[in-house]
Amino acid sequence: MGELTPKVRAFLARQRVGHLATVDRAGNPHVVPVCYAVGERTLYIPIDEKPKRTDRPLKRVRNILETGRAAVVVDRYDEDWTRLGWVLLRGAAELVHPGSPEQREAIALLWQRYPQYATMTLETRPVIALRIERVTAWGFLD
Repeated sequence: MGELTPKVRAFLARQRVGHLATVDRAGNPHVVPVCYAVGERTLYIPIDEKPKRTDRPLKRVRNILETGRAAVVVDRYDEDWTRLGWVLLRGAAELVHPGSPEQREAIALLWQRYPQYATMTLETRPVIALRIERVTAWGFLD
């Protein structure tokens, strides 16, 4: 199990997009690009107002409710392959519901990181919380 070292935290802070991987009960994987913010030992992913289906919960949400597990990879590509790097975070995943102190803290972190969220009412929606159990890092993280 790796740690959220200062170098890993700095890498995560510099990157803007991660990819959330979930799996359903049947083992079918689902991967989507996401915005995120990192707390002490939790990575937060909003359910924001960008266009999505509204007739049922998102697949990522359904998968988290079914299995309670997820992973996020954050990577950096460069044509100079000596500068490639990525961080993989794995752990339990859950929804943090609107109005809870943790949800308010997560929203504050997301508003600080992404100015685009200033016009969205994130506080009325749950936030995905990935409880980081395992950190794997590779490559050039500086």
